[in-house]
Amino acid sequence: MATITLRNLPPELLKRLRRKADKEGESLSKTILRILEESLGIRRTREPELHHELDALFGSWTKKEAQTFDRALAEQREIDTERCSMRQKKWQELTRDTLT
Repeated sequence: MATITLRNLPPELLKRLRRKADKEGESLSKTILRILEESLGIRRTREPELHHELDALFGSWTKKEAQTFDRALAEQREIDTERCSMRQKKWQELTRDTLT
């Protein structure tokens, strides 16, 4: 295989290449080769990694457990308008006092 030297790399480009190499757990050289191959169509881009750590939990709840969970979520998603308006009034009082 041939070796090439790249000169005058802009600092931002080098920074991003190093960050990408670190993220992928690869050497800088390997990362640059992969990017070149993918951009020229020599190598297909990587498929996103699928994680299966939680697969054992899928479908393990009973219907009743799932309904209980859904009800709890629904309650958490409700907006208490009275409480929100009280907080808003208090905030307005605090900001009015600090601005005057």
